[in-house]
Amino acid sequence: MYSTKNILKMRTKICYLWLFLMAISLNVSAQKKMITLEDIWTNYTFSSKRMSNLSALKNTNQYTVLNYDRSNSNYTIDLYNFSTLEKEKTLFDTKNFSEIKRVDSYTFNKQEDKLLIATNSEPIFRRSFFADFYIFDLKKQELTKLTDKKIQEPLFSPKGDKIAYVFKNNIYIYDTQSKREQQVTFDGEKNKIINGTSDWVYEEEFAIVRTFDWNADGTQLAYIRFDEHEVPEFSMDIYGTTLYPTEDTFKYPKAGEKNSVVSLHLYDVKGGKATRIPLDAYYIPRLQWTKEANILSVQTLNRHQNDFNIIFVDASTKKYKSVYHEVDKAYVSITDDLTFLDDNSFIISSEKDGNNHLYHYDKNGKLIKQITQGKWEVTEYYGYNSKAKQIYYQSTEPGSINRGIYSIALSGKDKKALAIEKGTNNATFSPDFSLFINQYSSVAKPPIYTLNNSKTGKIIKEILNNNDLEKKVAQYDLSKKEFFEITTKNGDKLNAWMIKPANFNENKKYPLFMFQYSGPGSQQVYNSWYNSNDYWYHMLAQKGYIVLCVDGRGTGYKGAAFKKCTYKQLGKYELEDQIEAAKIVGNYKYIDKSRIGIWGWSFGGFMASNCILRGEVFKMSIAVAPVTNWRFYDTVYTERYMQTPQENPEGYDNNSPLTYAKNLNKKFLLVHGTADDNVHVQNSMRLIESFVQYNKSFDWAIYPDRNHGIYGGNTRRHLYEKLTNFVLNNL
Repeated sequence: MYSTKNILKMRTKICYLWLFLMAISLNVSAQKKMITLEDIWTNYTFSSKRMSNLSALKNTNQYTVLNYDRSNSNYTIDLYNFSTLEKEKTLFDTKNFSEIKRVDSYTFNKQEDKLLIATNSEPIFRRSFFADFYIFDLKKQELTKLTDKKIQEPLFSPKGDKIAYVFKNNIYIYDTQSKREQQVTFDGEKNKIINGTSDWVYEEEFAIVRTFDWNADGTQLAYIRFDEHEVPEFSMDIYGTTLYPTEDTFKYPKAGEKNSVVSLHLYDVKGGKATRIPLDAYYIPRLQWTKEANILSVQTLNRHQNDFNIIFVDASTKKYKSVYHEVDKAYVSITDDLTFLDDNSFIISSEKDGNNHLYHYDKNGKLIKQITQGKWEVTEYYGYNSKAKQIYYQSTEPGSINRGIYSIALSGKDKKALAIEKGTNNATFSPDFSLFINQYSSVAKPPIYTLNNSKTGKIIKEILNNNDLEKKVAQYDLSKKEFFEITTKNGDKLNAWMIKPANFNENKKYPLFMFQYSGPGSQQVYNSWYNSNDYWYHMLAQKGYIVLCVDGRGTGYKGAAFKKCTYKQLGKYELEDQIEAAKIVGNYKYIDKSRIGIWGWSFGGFMASNCILRGEVFKMSIAVAPVTNWRFYDTVYTERYMQTPQENPEGYDNNSPLTYAKNLNKKFLLVHGTADDNVHVQNSMRLIESFVQYNKSFDWAIYPDRNHGIYGGNTRRHLYEKLTNFVLNNL
């Protein structure tokens, strides 16, 4: 038996041991770090390592990477072997050529023995830029400046003996042998005529800048001419640092207004003569020469973008015909997947069976085979291996929030899964398609790059990982991003994710902060590693908030019907889904339904504005760079989904935040950049004026000379501090 004294000693020891263990536990917990805005936007603490500017060659089983050495501030274009992943040599090093301090981009000629190197780039809009370009001869190790002018979009001819480019809206051809320049067009003029590059709306909405192309033997140059004379002008004040602001004026066709008149031209290089091809086309968003040197393919759309054609133009006879025609009740998306085979048959993607899939047509436009099919979407087409007659693609077969990589025979048979681990897989294939570099990530795994066998998908070796980042993130007090579905009253299943505080207690009540974008075909709920905003959401979770994101009707990768149901009434069903999702999740026992907020940027800002003006469930809202009426936005995007305001005035006004400005009775923050060439600050100014006239109280912030992205210098850091404080003070 133990004496009372011994029992007391044992109890004392146990008590001390328990206190010691508790102290260790609390100390371990205390060691977990908290995310700060400086981590995200100043120090970039969570940046991941990536294989930047990876480019596979066409003629040899090699790839190049643009590398930057911070220690001596020099750029190198390095060549690697696809099989071994070993660096074979440096193709170009700025330390050897004083003319180039920085490599902004580079392209090869077809023979891959010369480079076009861009430096001193000056951005124009989202994708376009001027730059100084140099020709680098890899064999002779000679660097030659292409021209003393800053130019756009230089392109080698197939033989590499000529380079076409655009300067001041005119096309020029430079002969690399004689070093002489030949002017092709002469009528180019700012805000009037553009030859060979796109206007603002084509660049933004059709994602195209260069609108010329060489044929297979370099004898013909096809180009599109834009006549902007009747397109209304838009102007923005640039405040800068001088005494007087300057004005930037450019052609911007708002919904229902006149677009550029586009025309197709063929230029005979030897004869020096251009011929206009009289196509009946409202939009010409793509042109591409086929495998036959005299046959040009042109993609055309009507103004409603629901009537799509691929037209073959014979350069020798100037005759043309439609070889592919697709009509849709809503709209048809243009495709970059168009691939011509040796017999001039072609592969194309289409949503015409209800999901995006690949099809094979002969050169006369007769369907040979629907290659892929099923209740899932092809999300990226990687290419066609002509020797093996295999197609490689990415799709949503592992689930709409995931991406897998597959191969399939041209016949539609022998489909193989090459990379289907839950998450996002993205491939870069070797020139002979025997290997591919897979970039994989998920919410649980930061980006990892592996070399894989293209026949089996088997990993050959690891190239690069972010294990250090994974360890760093583990030091922070974070919870997991949880994926789930929300079923609405009409039976729709909406993808969603949620981030909870790391010390989540289901018996507590938490405020709910929602994020969404909601635009047509978009996706915010996907299984990939964190972006900068995700770390911000984790920071808010550390402060006691639950963050929710829901992809409602109109978003992508769940079939054409789900995406296109918002046609002619943008904001109607999207708003219904965000409100219903807020109510459903608001009824979870751990959510304080009196404290639900929402925010969004661009289309998401349009939605966040509507939510606070029309959704009583929300206590506060933040709208960054929002559209406030689709009448203010551009023709191509808006009319694709809404038709014109003249045809569909109710669709524009019934879902416009301007229509409901008088309803504001909750906390609202409105943010915009004055140099936003995309969603003009006019949108916010009109909403502000409506609030003022209705005597509504709200908060707003304007960022001078910042575009749609609102970044530069300390801008992002400042913006997110404002957003954070608004959430903390009002939710």
